[in-house]
Amino acid sequence: MQTVLIVGGGASGMTAAITAAEDSQNRVILIEKQARVGKKLLATGNGCCNLSNTDLSIENYFGADVSFVIPALKRFGLDATLAFFASLGLLTRAEESGKIYPYSMQAGSVLDILRFALERPNIDVRCDTAALSVSRKDSGFSVETSSGRILSDKLIIACGGMAAPKLGGTMDGYELLKALGHSRTALYPSLVQIKTDNTYPRALKGIKTDARVSIISGNRDIRSSFGEVLFTEYGLSGPAIFEISRFVSTEKGLSVSLDLMPEHGESDIADLLFKRLKNAKNLNCENFLTGFLNKRLGQMVLKYAGIGLAIPCSSLTNDIIHKIVKSIKDFRLPVTGTTGFENAQVTAGGIRTSEFYSETLESRLCPGLFAAGEVLDIDGRCGGYNLQWAWSSGMLAGKLGRL
Repeated sequence: MQTVLIVGGGASGMTAAITAAEDSQNRVILIEKQARVGKKLLATGNGCCNLSNTDLSIENYFGADVSFVIPALKRFGLDATLAFFASLGLLTRAEESGKIYPYSMQAGSVLDILRFALERPNIDVRCDTAALSVSRKDSGFSVETSSGRILSDKLIIACGGMAAPKLGGTMDGYELLKALGHSRTALYPSLVQIKTDNTYPRALKGIKTDARVSIISGNRDIRSSFGEVLFTEYGLSGPAIFEISRFVSTEKGLSVSLDLMPEHGESDIADLLFKRLKNAKNLNCENFLTGFLNKRLGQMVLKYAGIGLAIPCSSLTNDIIHKIVKSIKDFRLPVTGTTGFENAQVTAGGIRTSEFYSETLESRLCPGLFAAGEVLDIDGRCGGYNLQWAWSSGMLAGKLGRL
């Protein structure tokens, strides 16, 4: 019998432990520095746990070598993942968008069935146990923990990344792997709120709207998304913002452009506004966009266009109407940053994947060492992709090189 030590009791660590324990010759020890496993999992998908997506093409992933995800997703893709959870007793549902959730729509359901699966004779779960240092021994590994030394034949690092420190985000995995010869890329917050010049967002705090969001560098559109945007006192939040936040984190000198009526072209909006003008000559401009946009948002668009709200609509010229159209289609805000790792859901960057075999997730530098999940330089779009990587990489690492 061999001892397998897994550091990190998050999504990838729990999956690795359950998979490794399927071999009765493995004695699995899972250590977690927090008081319980899976704390971060409870916060995913707004508490509903968007655990995967029906579209798992690699275009949904990022990293220095995105192709690194292919073997894990091929061997433990959607069908294998759903079968894994079904075998543990979890019923799931798929939305039209492709997002997959537990049927209960409760993240607690996913965590509970994983915790139940960890209750096996050959799995020893130790919470409140932090890994402090690690060294390579002839017979395996020696890990100093806050509860004493643990010797193991195999070691899986699944500590996650820096994102959301209140939920367990940590540098531990990077430091442990560094001690064993590995290196990492720069780290950035992803799936996070964006800070902008807050002149307009602060006044719109709490308003939600669907928009096409584009990140602009000079005259170049570097990334776009569509969906709900939430205005905040510091800038922008919401699913459409999370989708493009990775690119805000990794580049400078950017602005964000909101197309507030993405279903309509400029000429269509102009025609609608000219028709509106015929019926609004007795109104002040504060009400000119009522019926088009949220009232407060419409008024802010007019301010953005430099139009006084108290002036009569009858004073609006053709040129001013076209200026309003431009403001609706390109409500642009200078980006000042993000709200950081404290509020991020995912870490972009991580341990260099070139230092691991993609087919097994075993280290090229240190035999018997494996890594899984967010600690590696792989991250995904919003929509279940990061959890899918956690499941797939956890299952692959848990096989311990057995193909």
